[in-house]
Amino acid sequence: MGTSPEALIAGDARVSSLPTIYTRLNEAIGQPRTPLSQIADIISEDAGLTARLLRLINSAFYGFPSRIETVSRAVMVVGAQQISDLAFATSVIRLFDGIDPGLVNMESFWKHSLACGVAARVLAAYRREANVERFFVAGVLHDIGRLVIYQKLPTEARDALARGATEAELLHAAERTVIGYDHAAVGRALLHAWKLPPSLQEVVAYHHAPREARRFPDETAIVHVADVIAHTLRLGNSGERFVPPLDGDAWDRVGLPASRLSAVADEVDRQFGESVAMIRPDPGP
Repeated sequence: MGTSPEALIAGDARVSSLPTIYTRLNEAIGQPRTPLSQIADIISEDAGLTARLLRLINSAFYGFPSRIETVSRAVMVVGAQQISDLAFATSVIRLFDGIDPGLVNMESFWKHSLACGVAARVLAAYRREANVERFFVAGVLHDIGRLVIYQKLPTEARDALARGATEAELLHAAERTVIGYDHAAVGRALLHAWKLPPSLQEVVAYHHAPREARRFPDETAIVHVADVIAHTLRLGNSGERFVPPLDGDAWDRVGLPASRLSAVADEVDRQFGESVAMIRPDPGP
């Protein structure tokens, strides 16, 4: 196509800029002496974000024994970085609008993204990883490059979708044939423009090819397996018609015994049902 993923991102200042509230939260958290109350105050300025976070934290997603009524209490209980990650995950869902519904159903797209995030979080918790919210964010973001393609290259996106259907081809392969690169490359370029951590950039870049991840192979493997789980459970859809193949090395790296897969799938389904009601693109009152 001639256009690179980087050029595609650079051409849209709105998309290439992070949500303002996340930028402010990152700056505050980056200062070691920032009081937790200041972080809570930044979040509380956005009534919609406050409501979404409190709904999520009081859901089965966390399963706290008593209700958390305020953002300041949530920051104390969950942690500043974790709350920032959740704030970002719930804010980025609202960045993209105006996408042709003939290309993708946005509600279904975000359901798939949330399902992958939830599955990554469940797998990370099984492995006792630190800060499982970072895996949730990685899962939510894994297909975000596809939204840029839908928004910026709708004709090519439609051709890739048609090729995937007629050739029984995985959509990311069809994207490479039609466009010259796939949504994973676009997603990486977007996260680089947003100056998000290298771990997130690598996970998004290689979630379909986890063996190519060099610096963060464990994180990439977890999101790869989570994506397959989300597709298998048919929790939303980002445009892909088929369940992507499971990479055996990634499965081995995650270390989930086959005997535990059913329990993990049940937990993903349960947490997904809660989270999709808490973080929906157009929340009700």
